[in-house]
Amino acid sequence: MNALAAELGFSVPTLPDTQLIVAALATIAGVGALGWLCGRYLGPRLSAYWESLAGMRGEGLQARICAMLRYLILAAGMAIALRLYPWPEMALWLLGLVGAAAAALLVRALLRGLGLSRWIAWLLAAATFAAVLADAVGGLAPLRAMLDSVGFSMGSRRFTLLALVQIVIGVLALYAIVRFAIRLAGQWIRRSRGFDPTQQLLAQKLAAIAIIAIAFFVGIDLAGIDLTALAVFSGALGLAVGFGLQKTFGNLIAGIILLMDRSIKPGDVISVGESFGSVNKIGVRAVSIVTRDGKEYLIPNELLMTQEVVNWSYSTRDVRISIPIGLPYDCDVKLAHRLMIEAANASPRVLETPQPAVWMTKFGESALEHEIRVWILDPEAGLGSVRSEILSRLLELFRAHDIAIPGPQQDIRIKEWPPVPPPVSAATPPDR
Repeated sequence: MNALAAELGFSVPTLPDTQLIVAALATIAGVGALGWLCGRYLGPRLSAYWESLAGMRGEGLQARICAMLRYLILAAGMAIALRLYPWPEMALWLLGLVGAAAAALLVRALLRGLGLSRWIAWLLAAATFAAVLADAVGGLAPLRAMLDSVGFSMGSRRFTLLALVQIVIGVLALYAIVRFAIRLAGQWIRRSRGFDPTQQLLAQKLAAIAIIAIAFFVGIDLAGIDLTALAVFSGALGLAVGFGLQKTFGNLIAGIILLMDRSIKPGDVISVGESFGSVNKIGVRAVSIVTRDGKEYLIPNELLMTQEVVNWSYSTRDVRISIPIGLPYDCDVKLAHRLMIEAANASPRVLETPQPAVWMTKFGESALEHEIRVWILDPEAGLGSVRSEILSRLLELFRAHDIAIPGPQQDIRIKEWPPVPPPVSAATPPDR
């Protein structure tokens, strides 16, 4: 049996090795049971703590945290076991495979929880699996040497497969860390009570810019790029910003100024030219305005800084609406005034304070022109619906009280008629 195994290239484990293999399997089972228990009883508490800390609730968050806790305990247990005792080869492979699989699943679950795409999560998980397994069974030095041997030289610099793998893994890991940091900073800022919604949005954008800038310089350092080499491209970058990206940076600065002076805030009702609606979002490039018919306009930030903008809810959300009404000259004006007040109070969106008012504006050519002036608190719900409700109710009341709606009319006065010529007799011959 030993001779056959030797011919095939395998070594039959001895009795001590078999005992250690059984011990390794028992270690895997014990650590796995410990991870399951921690995930079962400690995972829900960690999930509740994370929800209270970050202020976020996601579907399947508790199950994801329980699974990540199990993978973490299993990977950490295998790493500790591998370093506590000189295991035989087969035991090393068993412990290394379990630890590498647990670490890869932990990385995948963490990246998917951050919202990264599947291919990024699986790529980093595969890299984690290969690195942990290689470190467990023989160290990373042979793997590094093999990857470093594949490459080419260009001038005084050598490009290898190892450097490429390190750059790709480093960039993806840095991208995941940036996503996590931006999301966590955003949740903490949103839960802060010292900021209003506009200040929270500004703080989130500034925090995101700072995190991305730090990540950029860290990534440059990890890639081994000398920052002095970028000085050659600084002039070209300046020209690109000055010519090609002028509008982009102008919109960026205008958006930051809008958030700082709080002249336009998310939720405000504004009108710019023909666009009227509520501000949904102030972005890096444009402001999103949602109209009553569901259309969403993206207006560049620079236009809001240079053009006239009507903010219906800048200092207060109370908005007054004027509804023109014409009355016939021969009607009971006092009765019509009472009916107009009654029609205005019948609308549920009209405020009781200030009370609706009726004003006579002028003596028109065809009617006594009036205005019904009412106040509402929710301009984002639209202005036309309030006018329609009041006019519809007023039409019913006018018809019930025999008050006509005046139409356009003109009085023509003729001062004198021209003289009528005498009739021509048939017997009188015409003059020749």
